[in-house]
Amino acid sequence: MTSTTALASSRVLAAARRFRAEADAAEVGVFVEALAWARLHVVTDPEDSATWGDSPVPLAGDGAPMVSEFCVSELAAALGMSRESGRFLLAHALEIAYRLPKVWVRVQTGELPVWRARRIAEKTLHLSLEAAGFVDDQIAGFAHRIGPAATERLVDEAVARFMPEEAAKIAAAAADGRFVTIDHTQQSFAATSLIRGELDRADALDLDQALIRGAETLKAAGSEDSLDARRSMALGALARGEDGLSLQTARSVTLFVHLAPDAHQSGLATVENKGPNLVTLEQVKTWCAEANVTLRPVIDLNTSITSTGYQPSKTIREQVIVRDKTCVFAYCNRSARSADLDHIEPYDPDKPPDQTTTSNLASLCRPHHRLKTFGGWNYTQIEPGTYLWRSPHGYQYLRDSDGGTQDVTPRPVDPPGS
Repeated sequence: MTSTTALASSRVLAAARRFRAEADAAEVGVFVEALAWARLHVVTDPEDSATWGDSPVPLAGDGAPMVSEFCVSELAAALGMSRESGRFLLAHALEIAYRLPKVWVRVQTGELPVWRARRIAEKTLHLSLEAAGFVDDQIAGFAHRIGPAATERLVDEAVARFMPEEAAKIAAAAADGRFVTIDHTQQSFAATSLIRGELDRADALDLDQALIRGAETLKAAGSEDSLDARRSMALGALARGEDGLSLQTARSVTLFVHLAPDAHQSGLATVENKGPNLVTLEQVKTWCAEANVTLRPVIDLNTSITSTGYQPSKTIREQVIVRDKTCVFAYCNRSARSADLDHIEPYDPDKPPDQTTTSNLASLCRPHHRLKTFGGWNYTQIEPGTYLWRSPHGYQYLRDSDGGTQDVTPRPVDPPGS
């Protein structure tokens, strides 16, 4: 890249970021005025209020006022959006202002983009006032960097803590919702059928491991089919109970379970497998009662472990995966269990043999590993699980130990080096 091209690129990025900041500020303005519009059209009679479709459920949750049915269309038309979009805008504005006050403060100060606040509000609409307050208390401080999955887990926790009857209904509905369907009617010259299903998590993990073993057995036997094709063939073999691919009579499953700090009170835990997913301790006990349980030693994430040579040991790999949880690149949430381990400071065979240490290793998915190696990005581990990334143009992003990312580039943003 020539110096002229680099300077032009920096100016383009800086201009784009300024426009983004202006757009964010404009979105706050629209949101504030939408709330003001709602407050001008508060009603007390449910028959006059805007609801979700033909349902009597108000736009926002308990504690937020009802608004006139007809004010929705007028605001939507003025903003050039559909009525449905206008209804969502008003619902989110009411939800945040009246039920998520700490989040609302951050929106008003410009610290939290409206789209992030609305994403949170969408998930809390059905919560009780107490449960919504819990989410507000827990999420407000890091709402600027929390992802959808973490928000879902926090909402699930609020339901479990403050809405036990609703939690029981959800669990029952999930159990009743398990199914497996096989569609033999689809048109296919390959004579295939489409299978869809929803299983108990432990059952799904068992099936996944069985298909992995079956696919590996087929490959060892000389199959040149793709992994997906071999998995499908293994499923057929399981159905026929063929030797070497049949299901074990005794369940043997490894669950990566992390207990909540107050698990003895809340009864909550997180299962890392294909997740993370919030579960109850009772569910974990049920799985363990039906399985051959594998216990793994507790790993101290604050202790640095070192290997001699380039390749990390199994213990180091497990410690880094548990510590990082996901790829540690900015805004990435791909599982660390399928990621590469990257030497933050590149490994040099001519230097002392203590470079493969947990303080110099991080989880990077393959695309971001390549980006770091060949794309000019670099990063530093500030503390275990926390990383500061620097882009080729000088922008900085802090990825914290909870998997969130914060843009920490100094503002106002001028082209680096100008």
